Amino acid sequence: MNTATAGPLQLANIRVIDLSRMAPGGFCTMMLGDLGADVIRVEEPGGGRIGRARMGRSDEPDEREERRRAAFTALNRNKRSIILNLKAPQARDVLTRLCEDADVFVEGFRPGVVERLGCDYETLSALNPRLVYCSISGYGQDGPYKSLVGHDINYISTGGALGMIGSEGGPPTIPYNLVADYAGGAMQAAIGILSALMARNYTGRGQHVDISMSDGVAYMLVASLSEYFNTGAVPQRGLMSLNGGVPYYNVFECKDGKYLSLGCIEPWFWDALCRAIGREEFIDQQFEPDKYPEIFDAFRKIFKTRTRDEWWDYLRGSGDVAVGRVFSVDELADDPQLRHRGMVQEVGEIDGVTVRQVGIGPKLSETPGSVRRLGPHMGEHTDEILAELGYAAAEIASARETGAFG
Repeated sequence: MNTATAGPLQLANIRVIDLSRMAPGGFCTMMLGDLGADVIRVEEPGGGRIGRARMGRSDEPDEREERRRAAFTALNRNKRSIILNLKAPQARDVLTRLCEDADVFVEGFRPGVVERLGCDYETLSALNPRLVYCSISGYGQDGPYKSLVGHDINYISTGGALGMIGSEGGPPTIPYNLVADYAGGAMQAAIGILSALMARNYTGRGQHVDISMSDGVAYMLVASLSEYFNTGAVPQRGLMSLNGGVPYYNVFECKDGKYLSLGCIEPWFWDALCRAIGREEFIDQQFEPDKYPEIFDAFRKIFKTRTRDEWWDYLRGSGDVAVGRVFSVDELADDPQLRHRGMVQEVGEIDGVTVRQVGIGPKLSETPGSVRRLGPHMGEHTDEILAELGYAAAEIASARETGAFG
């Protein structure tokens, strides 16, 4: 287990019940756990349909490897795990009892599913009026799309982001699942939950936080939508100032096949760049689109003359040049700035192997977050949590034989 210490945690008295199954809910509750919340992850026997499908494509799982995988899974850190078969009445009773004194409930199903499970907002809020209930879904709890299935790629399509990303004349470029799942879903959910907890301090009541990932994507297009509503201008792939249409905000391949990013939007940054690479004639052409083909051609040739790291070392010592190295994940993990900022941490060990994980983004001076426990293997805390609820050992064993508990 992790031995890291921290000051008093701001969410130390908050209990979160996590009934989500995918990354948006998992990242949201990871953030709450990092900030001190007691997160109880309610899991399905065998990992549910996704877990069973994965197991069906592999050999019998190795218990040691499963524990190692769990320990390295940062999305589940600072959480306890209980397995409940919610098809069984006794398991549903346990979930209800968990929610009686909980502060937050997070679910990530399509609208209608939680009603069938008996853990919808109306049911649980009647039981516990102080409960902050957060639903994370692709399109929200109402509207014509509410029942559609989907994933990040679909939500960034509907939310307008995917159509803006890519090169001129080419297809949209899929930006991994960061935009909808993690930013439009998980982070919006965490903000909504924390806001509802603050409101509860004044009203004494919880509320329903309805998170639509496609809403979250559209929300983040605030600048583009503002411009469109004002002028009617529709962003085009690879033609806008922030999506590849200009030389001063772009990426260029270097001698070693690696890439360098330039963000020289301000004229003084652009001036410093042009002087550093010996092309002062471009200084007054920064905002002249008819000159961009010439500048692009020159830049592509110039940056091919040195490796990425050679350019990085040279340009960052050449005054105010906004430049960055395009990292792969292995390079990111060893970057001195990120390591200095604690964004790569050694958080414990499993079977003698040091566990490294991503650190905590928000840096709070008085109540910093911390990694207090590694991700549990499925059902690791079932007996512990049931005992906290008052179940006797014999009762737990009996219910486990019926398949209610994992």
